[in-house]
Amino acid sequence: MSDTKSIRIYPVGMSLGILLAVSFALCVLFGLLFPWATMYQAWLPLLPGVSWISWPSALLGLVESFAYGWYIAVIFVPAWNFFSRRAMA
Repeated sequence: MSDTKSIRIYPVGMSLGILLAVSFALCVLFGLLFPWATMYQAWLPLLPGVSWISWPSALLGLVESFAYGWYIAVIFVPAWNFFSRRAMA
């Protein structure tokens, strides 16, 4: 039987937050470089208050994307630890 360690919220939250924030920033860059592609419309329903495009809106999008990463970590990590402990029992 393998010894499963529990995972911690901080590294998962930071990793997911940065992943989503960088993804948002890349989508904004893509939208600026290729405006006919309209990729930004996929983000607008998910990020309240974000519009296309201004500096305050882009900053808000980065903050909200980072917060979504933490939200996922807060739900995922305890669930993972709970079920991995149950599987070991």
